Amino acid sequence: MTYDIMLVRVRPGLTLQETLEGLNADFDPDADLPLLRVTDAQRGEWDRTLRRVSRDIGPVESAEYLYSLTLETLGPPGRVQLDYYGDTAHIEIPYRHSGAAALEVMELAYRIARIVEDETGLTGHDFEVGQPTRTGDPAKAAVRLGGVSDWAQHHVI
Repeated sequence: MTYDIMLVRVRPGLTLQETLEGLNADFDPDADLPLLRVTDAQRGEWDRTLRRVSRDIGPVESAEYLYSLTLETLGPPGRVQLDYYGDTAHIEIPYRHSGAAALEVMELAYRIARIVEDETGLTGHDFEVGQPTRTGDPAKAAVRLGGVSDWAQHHVI
């Protein structure tokens, strides 16, 4: 289980919510996942994102899979994973951070989200706490991450 931040290319003339509703309406849980087919422009967005995250944040591992382009941060404060699909992306943070560590990792996740927004034009939203990543407060997200992490430590075997 992970804390997830969603990034979406908002369709022209629609709101973020309307775009998500359209994506959800098109989703078939019984269908095979579509193979990754990024355009040249989307490949350029990914390359810029990867370079900027590496430059501004630090070393990352990256990989190309059948369904996504992925990067994962290395080292402190912890693992943050970005999966990019062209018109959508998401950031995953494991529920294992609390207190100051939760704040550190959420600040990192929000920095990555803002880089993705800058380089791709995607719009980020943290539905866990109901705030956009562009203007949202990582401390609010850290409280949620830490609370769920603490609960899991005490209740999940």
